[in-house]
Formats: sequence, C-alpha cells, structure tokens
Amino acid sequence: MSNETYTFNAELRTATGTGASRRLRREDKIPAILYGADKEAASLTFEHKDIIKAQESEGFYTHILTLDIAGEKVEAILKDIQRHPFKPKITHLDFQRVDATHKLNTKVPVHFIGEEAVTKAGNTVVHQLTEIEITCLPKSLPEFVEVDVAGLVAGDSIHISDVKLPAGVSSVDLAKGADHDQSIVTIKANKAAPVEDEAAE
Repeated sequence: MSNETYTFNAELRTATGTGASRRLRREDKIPAILYGADKEAASLTFEHKDIIKAQESEGFYTHILTLDIAGEKVEAILKDIQRHPFKPKITHLDFQRVDATHKLNTKVPVHFIGEEAVTKAGNTVVHQLTEIEITCLPKSLPEFVEVDVAGLVAGDSIHISDVKLPAGVSSVDLAKGADHDQSIVTIKANKAAPVEDEAAE
C-alpha cells in the first residue's frame, strides 16, 4: 500500500435538503455524508476545488482518507461520488468511517500488465472487470490488484479465483459461491483480414 496520504478539510453542516444542497453548490461547495462505525451520520461540506483536484488521482478512490472535521481527524473511505450529467462538477460524496478493528468492503481497481506481449502475438485483451470487490481490515487495504496476462493465448481467461490477493484480503464475490467466480479478462484472436479474390471479375 502506498504511503501517500490524502487529507481534506470538511465543515459540519446543519442545513440539509435539496434547497440547502443547491445553495452550497452555487457557492462552489460539495455536500457530503459520513456514516458507519456505529455512529450517527454526519452531514459535511467540502470545497469543490479540493475534491476536483483529488479525484484525478486513483488513490482518492482506493486509499483510506483523513477528513479534518472541525479539528477532529476521521479516517474514511469514499463509497460513492455523484457527478453533474454534463458539467465538470461533483454534486455529492458519500464516505464511510473506517474502524481499524472492523473489516471493510470496498472495490479496488485491477491493473493489467503484460498486454503488449498478447497484442504482439495477434490477439486482443478483453477486460471483463476493471475492479474487484474485496473485504479486509483497513491496514491490509491494497491500492490495486495486479493481473499478469503476458503468458495468455487466444481462448484463455483469468477468473477472480485465479488472482492471488494480498494476505488478509478476500473476494466478496467468491464468498458467495463458485458461481460468482467472474471472468476478469479474456483473450480473443484478431480476425484475419479478408483476402481479395484477384481472379474475381
């Protein structure tokens, strides 16, 4: 796991509802909710410019974040981010508190390596999943899961059960049973270009 840290200043808000949220967005702020760890949900506000910059980094979605709420540091993970349908605006954030003694469920991205070897052999790498849902204690949360496809040929595939997850990390899907063992990536042969019949008139 990366040592990079993500800390954000947040303000508690008392006014809730559609009207209050609309006013906040006009002020270039983002309404948010923080829940979990058997505590009451808290309504928060973030500066839009801070979150817009942070969301460009993959770590914003996968790291344990530190929220500075009126001087109190709270660890949390991002559970949901809502965006405006056509403007480059974030409209709402959902955070879940992190308790070091309780496992958390979250999704981590899949990083594919070795794709160049597959394409050079005349095949196509088809990504079936780009993230995997996992459960683990906060200290074991991986930044991503790596899948090596370099040795695969046409017709091969890799399923969730084929991936070696870090110690202390388990797949949420596999815990549901073998029929939830989804394919992560498959290799398909490129179709040969049609050969023109020179003798055809």
